Amino acid sequence: MATVITVRAPFAFMRRLVSARLHRHCCSKLQAACFVSQPHSYSLIAGQQHRFFHTSYVAARPVLQFKLSDIGEGIMEVTVKEWYVKEGDKVSQFDSICEVQSDKASVTITSRYDGIIRKLHYDVDSIALVGKPLVDIETDAGQVEGPQEDVVETPAMSQEEHTHQEIKGHKTQATPAVRRLAIENNIKLSEVVGTGKDGRILKEDILNFIAGQTGAILPPAPFQEIRPPPPAAAAPLAPAAKPKEKMTPPSVPTPAIPKPVFTGKDHTEPIKGFQKAMVKTMSAALKIPHFGFKDEVDLSQLVRLRSELKGLAESRGVKLSYMPFFIKAASLGLLHFPILNSSLDENCTNITYKAAHNIGLAMDTNQGLLVPNVKNVQMLSVFELAVELNRLQTLGAAGQLGTADLTGGTFTLSNIGSIGGTYAKPVILPPEVAIGALGKIQVLPRFNHKGEVVKAHIMNVSWSADHRIIDGATMCRFSNLWRSYLENPASMVLDLK
Repeated sequence: MATVITVRAPFAFMRRLVSARLHRHCCSKLQAACFVSQPHSYSLIAGQQHRFFHTSYVAARPVLQFKLSDIGEGIMEVTVKEWYVKEGDKVSQFDSICEVQSDKASVTITSRYDGIIRKLHYDVDSIALVGKPLVDIETDAGQVEGPQEDVVETPAMSQEEHTHQEIKGHKTQATPAVRRLAIENNIKLSEVVGTGKDGRILKEDILNFIAGQTGAILPPAPFQEIRPPPPAAAAPLAPAAKPKEKMTPPSVPTPAIPKPVFTGKDHTEPIKGFQKAMVKTMSAALKIPHFGFKDEVDLSQLVRLRSELKGLAESRGVKLSYMPFFIKAASLGLLHFPILNSSLDENCTNITYKAAHNIGLAMDTNQGLLVPNVKNVQMLSVFELAVELNRLQTLGAAGQLGTADLTGGTFTLSNIGSIGGTYAKPVILPPEVAIGALGKIQVLPRFNHKGEVVKAHIMNVSWSADHRIIDGATMCRFSNLWRSYLENPASMVLDLK
């Protein structure tokens, strides 16, 4: 058999070789010489004076139009808030492509394929339509297996609403990193039981599943015991001869207020995102006849209780505000007045009493007014409520609140006092039937049971109720019960479960 030598050559040289020699040889001679071909190469066969050339062609990689799939809630358009990739970038499965914002939540779009980004169909702050191309990705031919749709990563939904998230066939609640780990180990996420919040599958769940299949024993995670804060070390006694110096409190820097810029020109901008949702919700709220009720609450005992528990909560890594107490007291009151935790259908013919107390908290964010809610408050302790509120406030500040956090509310409290003000006129959020607005806590003189003037911590509260199904007496009795829990926090212990 003739010896075969393969040499790489420039394409121009090979092209000249083809034009000069190709007509003198045929494919049979190449096969007889056991020719080994490579793209853009030619062969020299020992013992012959002729050189042969063979060219192979590589099929073009398919470019898929990545369409924006239906993300639920009847949403037909979203606003592109941020691109995580640019044209020419390489992406892998479950890599984040962009973040879009609907009138209900922010959603992260992730890639379904490995490939190269060839085109972005929208600019930042542009409106993207469901079913239209979002991005073009050049992929391998073997990856094309049917309709190409984007993968949507949304926060986990409550178990009471859905056991699994259902978006275009993906029914598991897991981050892209967890999904990648499952793919690498040929594990179906539907077979893994998630131990995270609302059934979310964690990395530890995948590792435990692998251990169960192989018989391996994984070391348990280190147990972190919750301990009370250590007592403060006693300060060393100062010499008696040296008088104590008067300590001046550190000055608190005043936050800088940006100077307004006067342009002198009118400008028009479209209503979109969460502001569009507010227009829709408040327009529907105008159809509800509102009944208002206002009162004041003496929080002096609650202020002392919170100051005692604040240090313990901080030792557990949680900031304890007054809101967990307000929310828990409202839940206890809803157990006695379930009609305040109900909804009325559009035809005003049926009342649905909600089993879960999903209490919302009106939150002022850079994106506008958002009302995330804490699910199943009736089953949570005050500390668990504080943990959940910390999570919601962190996500709200980062603009990462998802659909699960912003939907499904049954009752709402608005802490307008965190900004300022005493009384308000809160507007009901349909399909809910009641809402409360909390004013700021003020130190005011009040009379005690002995007729003495004492210093009291007073907070004003304003309630609004749907007067079609809730009368004034019901709202008043609920407010009185809610106030009694806060004025005597120890009484809540009797009703806690």
